[in-house]
Amino acid sequence: MNKQKLTLAIQAAILSGTCVMASAQEVEVQSTANTVQEAPLATDNKQVEKIAVTGTRIKRDSFSLATPMMSMDSEELEDSGLGELADILVDQIPSISAGSSNTNSQSSVQNTGLSTIDLRDLGTDRTLTLIDGRRAVSNSYSGNYISLSTIPSSMVDRVEIISGGASAIYGSDAIAGVVNIITESGKTGFDIDFRGGQSVEGGAREFTIDTGYGADFANDRGYLYFAASWDREFGLDPSERDRARYESSYDYNTSKLCNEMNTVDGDQCMRDITPDDWRERSDNTPGGTFEGNDWFYHPENGLTEGFVEERDGFNAEPYDLLKIPNDKLAVALKLDYDLTDDITAKMHLQYSDNHSVNTKAPEGQDYNDDELLVDPVTGESSLIIPGSISPDNPYVPDAIRETAGSSVSWDRSFNEVGDIVNDNQRKTLRTYFGLQGTAFDGEWDWDLSVGYGKFKQEQRRSNEISIVKLRNALNAEYADDGETIQCADQSARDDGCVPINIFGYNSITPEAADYIRANPIIDTDISQFTLGGYMAGDLFSVPAGVVTSAFGFEYRKDEQEVHVDSALRALAITFNDVPNFKGDVTVKEAFAEASVPLLSNAEGQQSLTLDLSLRLADYSQKNIDLMASYRAGLLWQPIDGYALRANYARAQRAPNITELISPPRGDYDSFTDICDGVTLTSDDPGHDACRQDPAILAGIAASEDGVFIDENTGYSPNAGNEDLVEETADTYTLGITMSPEQLEGLQLAIDYYDITIEDAITQIPNADILRECYDSTVAYGADNSFCGDITRDSEGQITQIIQRQFNLNEETARGYDLSIAYKYDVEEWGSLTFKADMNHVIERSTSFVGNDGLETNDYNGELSSGVFTDRATASIAWRYDNLRIRWRTRYKGSVVDDFDRVEDWEELKAENQALLDAGDPDAISNPETPYYLYYGSYITHDLSFSYRMDTQQKWDLKFYGGVRNLFNNLGPWVPNTGDNTESGRGNFNSAYGGGVGRFAYAGAEIRF
Repeated sequence: MNKQKLTLAIQAAILSGTCVMASAQEVEVQSTANTVQEAPLATDNKQVEKIAVTGTRIKRDSFSLATPMMSMDSEELEDSGLGELADILVDQIPSISAGSSNTNSQSSVQNTGLSTIDLRDLGTDRTLTLIDGRRAVSNSYSGNYISLSTIPSSMVDRVEIISGGASAIYGSDAIAGVVNIITESGKTGFDIDFRGGQSVEGGAREFTIDTGYGADFANDRGYLYFAASWDREFGLDPSERDRARYESSYDYNTSKLCNEMNTVDGDQCMRDITPDDWRERSDNTPGGTFEGNDWFYHPENGLTEGFVEERDGFNAEPYDLLKIPNDKLAVALKLDYDLTDDITAKMHLQYSDNHSVNTKAPEGQDYNDDELLVDPVTGESSLIIPGSISPDNPYVPDAIRETAGSSVSWDRSFNEVGDIVNDNQRKTLRTYFGLQGTAFDGEWDWDLSVGYGKFKQEQRRSNEISIVKLRNALNAEYADDGETIQCADQSARDDGCVPINIFGYNSITPEAADYIRANPIIDTDISQFTLGGYMAGDLFSVPAGVVTSAFGFEYRKDEQEVHVDSALRALAITFNDVPNFKGDVTVKEAFAEASVPLLSNAEGQQSLTLDLSLRLADYSQKNIDLMASYRAGLLWQPIDGYALRANYARAQRAPNITELISPPRGDYDSFTDICDGVTLTSDDPGHDACRQDPAILAGIAASEDGVFIDENTGYSPNAGNEDLVEETADTYTLGITMSPEQLEGLQLAIDYYDITIEDAITQIPNADILRECYDSTVAYGADNSFCGDITRDSEGQITQIIQRQFNLNEETARGYDLSIAYKYDVEEWGSLTFKADMNHVIERSTSFVGNDGLETNDYNGELSSGVFTDRATASIAWRYDNLRIRWRTRYKGSVVDDFDRVEDWEELKAENQALLDAGDPDAISNPETPYYLYYGSYITHDLSFSYRMDTQQKWDLKFYGGVRNLFNNLGPWVPNTGDNTESGRGNFNSAYGGGVGRFAYAGAEIRF
C-alpha cells in the first residue's frame, strides 16, 4: 500500500458525502462501572433511545456496547475530596495509574506540576485523553499527553474510559485505551462551589472555587455554558512530617547478611542502632571541604581537621518537597446555536494558566564535577570541570596552603547563591468550531469542525551556577596594589568577573554570587490544528435488523519547538541541559465503522451484533508507511440481562516529535553501577570487564580498602532516534455482563484483556544497559554498542548513561477487570448502593534483543515500576432524601521493591544455606531478610457526606465534606537512598499517598 491509495480513499469518502470526525456527540449515560447495565432489547413497539458514547461514532442504546467501558459522574468526582481530576481517576479507577503528579514529579526536568494518567501501566503516551471526544493539544514536549489540571472542574459532567486498542476509532496513541472527559451540556442556572481541605497532621492545604453558568437564549435556539475554576494547592514540606526528619541510606551487608544504615560510625546493622543514629549526608557542605576532606569549615569552630561525612556533612533531604505547590486558573465557554431546524453551530473555547514552583537544595559542586559546555557557533559540546584552586589564590587559608601540593581540591554547597527554584508557567488555549446536523429526513447525522490548540510553557530555573564563570572566579590573584583581589584572567575581568572566596560559611559575597549565578529559561511552544468530519446513519436492512455505519476523515498537524538561550548553554550551567530543537508532524486519516446485526429475537438468543471499524493513516514521518488500524467486536445477548462481548483490535502509535528528533536532554534516574564493589580479585558478574577501565582501576588503587565505590549522580539524559517506526499492538478483550431479573438492582461485569505491543517505542533500563555492556557475551569495549552510551569520569564514576528510544521487541499487559454494582431500596429509609471495582494484572513485561538474545523484564508486582498486581476500590452509599453518606475503601496488593533485588537475595540465601549444610564456620546462622524488599498490602478508608437544603427559594444550598484516609495509613517506609531500587522522598512513596495522610475537607455549593 502507498500514500496514493490513501489519497484516493479520502477523495472517495468526500465524494460520497460520508465524512466522520474523531469525536462522539456526548449525552448522558448512566454511570456504572464497565457498562454493567445490561437491559433487554426492545422487542415490541417501545423504542430504546439511541445516543453517542465513547468508543464509537454510531449512535446506539447504551446497553449494546461490545467494548468494556467505565464511567464516573460528577457526584462521584465530588465525593473524592480531591481537586485534581487526574488524582480522582487514579484514586477511584483501579486500572489507571498516575503519570506525572505533584507528588512524583519533583525530580522531573520538564513535567514538574503536570497532572497526567496512565492506563494499564503502559505509559502516558499510550493513553489517549480526549475532551468531548476530540483530541487536544499536548501539555508537554516529552510526549502527547494532556494535563488534566487544564480543564475547569466545574465544566466536567462525567468521565468515560474504554480499555484496549481504540486506534481504529480515534487514531494513534489509543493503544491502552481512551479517557474521554465529557463537559457540561444542557445545564442551566448559576452555581458557585467553595471547597477547602488540609491534612490533619498539617500541610497539604487546598482551596478551590468553581463557578458555572448555563442558559438558553434566542427562544431556545441557542445554549451557552461558561465555567471557571481556581485551585491552589499549598504543597507539603518535609518539615511537616516527623518521618521525613530521619536520614536514611540503606544497605544490605552481603557478608554479615544483615540490614544496615549509614551512621556516624559507618554502616551498622540496624538491629544494633536506632533511627536517630541514621545519617545520609554529603561533603557538599555550606562552608566547604578541602584537600580530600582533610579540612572543613565547622559552623562553630571554623577551619577544622578530621572531616567525617556522616557527622559533619550536609543533609539535603529537608529541601526536597513531598508535594509541589500549584496554582491553576481555568475557564471555558461552550456555545450552541441552531441555525436551522437541521443545522447547529457549535463553539468551544478553553483557556488555562497553571503555575507550579518546586524548590531544591542549593547547588553543590566539587572541583571535578563536569558539566556540558556547548559552543554557540558550532553547536559542538564538551565537558568542563570547575578545577582545583591554586595554592597562590589569596583566599586559601594558610593552614590549607601549608599542606596542599600543587593545587587545592574542594567540595562545597553554594548556599549563598540560593535554593534552586524550578518555576513552571504553563498556558493552554484549546478551541474548536463546528457545524452538525441531520440529512436524508433525519436518518443520517453529520458533523464538520475545525480545531486549534496552543500550549506555551516558560520554565525558569533559578540559582544554578555557571561553571565557566566559577572557573574564572576561582582563579584569583592580588592586583598590582598588593591588596585588591581580582580575577587573574584579563578577558574574564573585562566581562565583569568577580573573584570568589569559597572558604567558610557565608564567605561568598553577594557580588560573587551574582556573578556565578545562572537563571536559565526553557521555552516550549506546541500547537495543533485539526480538521475533520463525519456522516453516520443507517445503510440498509438485513433480516436481523438495520446495518448502521459511519464514515469520515481527519487532518491534523502538530508542531513543537523547545528553545534555550544558547549564550547560557555556552556558560556550562549546572541544570539538566535541554538543547534547542523543533519539528512537526502531519497526518491525514480516513476511517469507517459499521454495526451489523447478525441475529435478533432468535430462539434461545436475543441478539448477536458484529462491530467493525477501520482507519487508514498517512504520516509525514519518513519511516512510517501507510498505517492501518482495525477492530472487530461481537456482542451476544442470549437472554434478558446477560451478555457476552469479545473484541479484537489492531492499534498503532506513531513516534512523537521528541521521540524522533530530540538531542540528549538532561534527566536523572536511579541506578546502581554494576562496578560498585569491584576489587582486584572480586568475581561478581561484570567485574572482570569493570577492571578493564583504567579509571576504575585507579579508583580501586586510591581507595583505602581497595574497593571501588559507586557515587554516581544518576544523570541519565533522554535522546530521540530518527530510525523509529510505529509500534503496533494486538488487543483482545473478552467479557461477560450480568443483570439478572431475579436480583433486581445487581449489575456485574468481568472483562479479560490481552495487549501485546510489537516494536514498542521505549527505553532500555539503565541496569540492562550496564549489564549488556559489562556482563554479556559481547566483550566490553567499542564493539559493544551498549557501552557507547555510558560515560565515566577520570575517577571511574558514571557521569551519564544516555537513554535512547528504541523499537524494542515487545511489551505485554494481560489481566482482568471485575466490576459489581448493587442498589437496594430500604423503603422509607432511602436506598443503599454498593459498588466495587478490581483490576488484577496477570502479566506486565517488556522484551528486547540484547547481546545474548531475548531479554525479558517482568514488572508485575514491582514497586519500582509502579505496577501493582491487585488494585481495588469498594464503596457503600446511603441516600435518604437530601442526605447522602458514603464509605469507601481502596486496596493495593503486596509488591516487591525490585525483582533483581529478589533474585540477588535468593541466590545469596542459597549460597549461605549451602555453607551451613557443609558446616562452614563462616556461614551466618540467622540471616536477615532484606528490609524494604517486600511491601505488604495497603488499605485506606474514606468517609464523605453531602446534604442539600430545601430553601423554598429560587436558590438551594448544599454542604458536603469528608475525611480521606480516615485511619491515617501513611504507607510503608521507603528509604530515601541506598540498595532499595525505588527511592522514597522523606521516607514516603507517592504510590502510597506521598505522606499526605489523613485529609479533611469541606465545601458548600450554591445554585441559582
